[in-house]
Parts: sequence; C-alpha cells; structure tokens
Amino acid sequence: MRRLARASAALAALCLGLAAHAADGPTLARVRETGVIVIGYRPASLPFSYLDAQLRPTGYSVELCERVIAAVREKLDLPDLEVRRVEVASATRMPLVINGTLDMECGITTHTAERARSQAFSLTIFVAETRLLARASDRVQSLADLRGRPVASTIGTTSIQHLAKVNEQQSLGIRILGGLDDPEGFQLLRSGRAAAFLMDDVVLRSLLAQQGPGADDYRLSDQALTIEPYAIGLRKGDPQFKALVDEVLAGLYRSGEIHAIYRRWFESPLPSQGLNLKLPMSAAFRRVIANPTDSPDPEKYR
Repeated sequence: MRRLARASAALAALCLGLAAHAADGPTLARVRETGVIVIGYRPASLPFSYLDAQLRPTGYSVELCERVIAAVREKLDLPDLEVRRVEVASATRMPLVINGTLDMECGITTHTAERARSQAFSLTIFVAETRLLARASDRVQSLADLRGRPVASTIGTTSIQHLAKVNEQQSLGIRILGGLDDPEGFQLLRSGRAAAFLMDDVVLRSLLAQQGPGADDYRLSDQALTIEPYAIGLRKGDPQFKALVDEVLAGLYRSGEIHAIYRRWFESPLPSQGLNLKLPMSAAFRRVIANPTDSPDPEKYR
C-alpha cells in the first residue's frame, strides 16, 4: 500500500509539473528548467540599447526588458535567475529570435506585418519616423531630391527596404549603400560616400548628438517617410510569454511610470554618455500609452 501511495504521489507530482509547464508556455517552461533567460542587446543604439562604462547593456529598451525579467523571477519563484546577454546587430537580431536563441530582443526593432509572420512582438514601446539626414547645404527633403546619387541606410532595417522600394517604383537611379549598423551608415554620409542617410529620426538625432558642434553641419528632412512602431521581439507561438511581457508594459503605462522612464532616456543626460537628446514624447506614443496596442499598421499611429 505504501508503494502504491508513493507511486500515486509521484504520478500526481508529475501531472502537476506537466500542467505547470503547459500553463507556462515554452519560453517560461524552458526558463524554469534551465534557470536562464536570454536577451539580445545592441551595443551602440543610444538611447535604446548600448554599453555603459562597465560594458554592461543599458538603455530604454533594456530597462523595459529588465522589468519583464523581474516579473519572470517573481512568477517562477527564481530569485537567482541568470540573465544571459547576447550582442545582436540589425542583420542578426530577428534570426536569433526566430531560431529560439533569444527570449527577448531588447534593441530597436520595428513591428511590421511581414516580420510578424515569423516572430511575435510586444505592445508598442516607441513610435519613430524615418527621415533623411544630409549636409545642411544640400537642402535635401525627399528621395526625389537624391535622384542618381548614392544614399546610405542600415542593412536589415525597414529603412533600407523602403529605400529600395521607392527607388524602384520611381526609377530614381539611387545607388544604395548599406552600413552594417547605424554608426557605419552615418559614417558613409560623413565620409562623403553617400549624399544622405535614411534612418529612423530618433536614431539620427542620437547620432547627431554624439557629433558635438559638428552636428550643425547636418539637417534632418522635415518630411517623414514612414512610421515605425518599435516593440520587443519575442518567439512566435508562445502567447503565455507574450501576455506576461504585455502585462508588464501595460502596467507601466497604466501607472504612468513610463513617463519617468522615458524622461530618463530621452530628456536627461544618458548614463555614462552625458548626451541629452532633449526629445519630448511624441503624440503618437502618448496615444499608445493611453490605449496600448501591438498593431504593426502604421495608420494606427497617425
């Protein structure tokens, strides 16, 4: 009888464990088993994700992911949860989410309908617009102003995809130059190899802020070419983990704490950098905070 009771207890424990894993979903189940959660970061994408003076990832997106990690620790009762940080680039970030290497991609990634076919995304965490950056003396306002000239963007981004699409549709004859990351794309403009650099406005403002007085040599176009809703990249097919991530973000939005977080990264001197983007929160992101959404449709943010 005692053996039967022990076997029944073991079976019940096994069933409870399987039920817990099923309730967790694949990401949380793996984190529970391994005691490790893996995030991707960008090393030089101020203020979203960059390395501080101690070479540790920091930034706006990283802080939001850290809030999620705190919730995971509490939910799984894993106070010693290990956080493994993996450096990613524009070209590697999404493949590493898709193949399961990363649990969260904590950098700068636009949520699009095309990308959503192969991975999931959190609620929107920022709304950017793409613009052209050129030398102030060139007075560039649109891609049509760059007909037949070289234009830079960053490999693996929606910006370079838009550039290629418009170039073909309007037969502009633009020679497209791709940087491996945003600083390299900007360097193509600085060196004179490109007449302009097409990228998200917040990225361009960050790059300019790092130029000091030299920033006055450049000007952003008044016209925005596209709208870019940023989100945390997640593995597809795991609604339980997405629900946890979204609830953490929605909680920050409901409480208003997101405003203090935003001010820390966009309207204050950046830790270990001293740069201040002085970028007020956009009306589009204020609407997201009031009514959280994970829509990839740019029209939802106009």
